[in-house]
Amino acid sequence: MFPQGVGLALNNDYNVTIASDVSGGRDGIGIEVYFKNKLLLEIFRDDSKKSREITLFEKDIPLEIVEECIEIFKQEIPSEYQD
Repeated sequence: MFPQGVGLALNNDYNVTIASDVSGGRDGIGIEVYFKNKLLLEIFRDDSKKSREITLFEKDIPLEIVEECIEIFKQEIPSEYQD
């Protein structure tokens, strides 16, 4: 399902979106990662819980993809929790 290669794990088949959510008991911001327009995973900073969480929507995601997504999250989403 996932392309294999050397170097940068995410390629043109992937799309990263920054999204906030203040519903369903959540209050924060994160990234959503899509592979060929299908939601693959979400990394979310929940300010109400003061936590960071990864939700996987697909099984068996290569570790290099997850690691690169974590790096993108760290670059794009401030680490400080908001009140």
